[in-house]
Amino acid sequence: MTNTQYRSNNKETSKSLPTASPSASNEILLLRRVQASSSFASAHVFPGGHIDPEDGPLPPHGDVRLHEDGIAYRIGAIRECFEESGILLARDRNNINNASSSSLLQLNAQERDSGRNVIHKKQIRFQDWVRSHGGILDTESLHPFTRWLTPANIPKRFSTQMYLYFLPLAHPGIPQTLHIPTCDGGVEHTEAQFLPASEWLSLAQAEKIILFPPQFFLLKLVADFLKPDTSGGNKGISEGILQSQREGLLEFVKTGDPPWGEKCISPWPLKKEGKRLVMGLDEPGPELDGTDRRGDAERVVWVQFKGREGMSGMQVGWRKDAVDEGLKEEDKKEYLEARTKERERRDGNEELEQALRGRKEKL
Repeated sequence: MTNTQYRSNNKETSKSLPTASPSASNEILLLRRVQASSSFASAHVFPGGHIDPEDGPLPPHGDVRLHEDGIAYRIGAIRECFEESGILLARDRNNINNASSSSLLQLNAQERDSGRNVIHKKQIRFQDWVRSHGGILDTESLHPFTRWLTPANIPKRFSTQMYLYFLPLAHPGIPQTLHIPTCDGGVEHTEAQFLPASEWLSLAQAEKIILFPPQFFLLKLVADFLKPDTSGGNKGISEGILQSQREGLLEFVKTGDPPWGEKCISPWPLKKEGKRLVMGLDEPGPELDGTDRRGDAERVVWVQFKGREGMSGMQVGWRKDAVDEGLKEEDKKEYLEARTKERERRDGNEELEQALRGRKEKL
């Protein structure tokens, strides 16, 4: 999976890309953030980050279309994935009609490392660099898989578009170094690794790694379809079964009301159980009040927040089994006040922008 983020004033839009490996177990790529990071410090995250102006134009600040899938998000997701992991999601322009793994652009390690360096330093536009190496960004193979907005009581706002991407299955004659992730040298990440989704979840539940609710939740959904080989043999899972797993996950993404590709989730405290919160996933966030955007009304996430140490006790379950009574009114107060404040701030920004546009028109 991968993601992209956008930031405008106090709001950020991002993209994130859960990416399935070409190995014999449909593994998921996660990166470990550096300890000094201002957000998600030391956490394991999907590749992704902020949108750059070079990725493409975005709707104006305050426009609800900022929270919809678009080409700028897709380009940003592929760029960030390459910068952070060295994996380039681009097709060979000379083999663009070939659906096999050989149609991915093949570059050696030196070319990839050099490209990551000059692109990160903004010495060349990412799209121009890919084009100069005979590639075309594989934006059409990104599958939208939820959008997440920061809970309303947190001042630093993110709007994050998640995508699924399936690397081509291993194929004889195709160099597998093409799909080996490497960290960015400690700029933003210290580790890059493929593991089965179920193994990432087990590590988080054992508190050996830090996952945040969006990553934990999506990994839980993915783990129901992309299952590792548990037979103990050396042959691994057949290509047919691996492909069937992927097709099952893509069919699931199309289901739901709204479908998973259109869900917009802003977690909120639905109920308190001792030290743990039950986070509702049905609301889209104050930025989308008055629209028909919705999240997941059927599931919840249990979580205990531990500050910069991350979270513990995370669990995904059905809302109907978790909620017998809601959060007490006094416990809701902080969240509701923050939500109202964010809505008023957004409305104030929109009024200011309208006034400025009016003045420009008069001039």
